[in-house]
Amino acid sequence: MVASFDKCETRPAHIDAILNGLDRYNPETTTVFQDYVAQQCEDRTFDCYANLALLKLYQFNPHLLQPETVTNILAKALTVFPSPSFSLCLALLPAYTQPFPATTSSSASTSGSQPQPQPQPTPGHHTDFVESVQKLARLSTLLESAQYAQFWATFDSDDLYADLVADAAGFEELVRIRIAVEVGKSFREIRAEVLEKWLDLRGKEALQKFVGDVCAWQVVPAEDGNGFVVKVPRNKENEARSEVK
Repeated sequence: MVASFDKCETRPAHIDAILNGLDRYNPETTTVFQDYVAQQCEDRTFDCYANLALLKLYQFNPHLLQPETVTNILAKALTVFPSPSFSLCLALLPAYTQPFPATTSSSASTSGSQPQPQPQPTPGHHTDFVESVQKLARLSTLLESAQYAQFWATFDSDDLYADLVADAAGFEELVRIRIAVEVGKSFREIRAEVLEKWLDLRGKEALQKFVGDVCAWQVVPAEDGNGFVVKVPRNKENEARSEVK
């Protein structure tokens, strides 16, 4: 059974009280929500509903926006893909941070209207913040499109990525777990060297430890004698079916 979107088992009582009352619209609660984001980063938890409430407060009170808190929320949202959490959070950010224009020249030409100018950062906007949001959005796109090897290559290509997720304890491990979950839904067997790249693990020993300890999968010699494969137990997602139900 899927949990309700507004529920979180690890949510503290005082946060739950704010979310269920009028104080969720009170700008003075931003500091409480910000502290809660920091707690989520430390505890490896994620409360999408509470984080969206904070981003909504920022939307109506832009002078209160804390760039570091926003990037921490986005970094945490990456660790729960493929849920829509990242997209929901991104939609509440200022228009000037958006990585994709709302109106493209092709859509404008199709409709016969002139393309509308896109919001641009003013001198008061932090260009570093915009870059951070767009870099995290790039990572989200790669994860959502199952380009896992490219995700890690991009993540390792710029030290800024590591800085952006530094506050999120266990970020890389949490992402690996989510990738493994998605792999387990689609595969019964996968080449070890492919999964190593998808999980950014170096060597058979590291892969064997991760899939054994975390997933209870097995790394065994391939039947063709060429390398190794990872065996994924049958589940309701990856079992062969004669018909789609």
